[in-house]
Amino acid sequence: MRLTSSSPLSLARLAMAAAVALGLSACGSFSSYPPAPTHADTPDQLYKIGAMDTLSVVVWRNPDLSANITVRPDGRISLPLVENIMAAGKQPADLSREIEAALVKYIREPVVTVIVNNFQGISTEQIRIVGEATKPQAVPFRQNMTLLDVMIQAGGLTDYADGNGAVLVRGSEKGKQYSIRLKDLLKRGDISANIEIKPGDIIIVPQSWF
Repeated sequence: MRLTSSSPLSLARLAMAAAVALGLSACGSFSSYPPAPTHADTPDQLYKIGAMDTLSVVVWRNPDLSANITVRPDGRISLPLVENIMAAGKQPADLSREIEAALVKYIREPVVTVIVNNFQGISTEQIRIVGEATKPQAVPFRQNMTLLDVMIQAGGLTDYADGNGAVLVRGSEKGKQYSIRLKDLLKRGDISANIEIKPGDIIIVPQSWF
């Protein structure tokens, strides 16, 4: 299966690909996919705030206007004197400047600092692990993240996993699919099976039928 869209509908299509892949037998179902490249070109990325991130908003010399706040599911936050400002998808420094612009009507030369305390990241950049991982989940992407890093967070494989039949769906390449060797990496310590991860990757771990 190949996905052709990089639009916001891509996540839904990637999820559909994951569901289809999980329903396939592990007996050679993924053998036609090329092995995932070891290295992924990921330029340095400045963190973008995501829904459910926890922020500390500090307004210098105005503690009454400062707050610790969680970004709502709609991506917005509300602060004293500043209501319903969009935070998701913005870098902390950019959000700081927007809050300053909103506060300038009330205080002179406001100085705002936004600090991210609990990271989720924007959904399109999260790494998703589905299927026979011990703890299927979505994890925030971080620079230089590898497949081993992701699988440690997912708790490894279940006893029913076909680790070497796993697939990586690369959203940044319009849903191109690659084979990955999780069993070799996690059970046999084969570091050559470790690869670099890109934002938006989906890791699909099918069930073994033997």
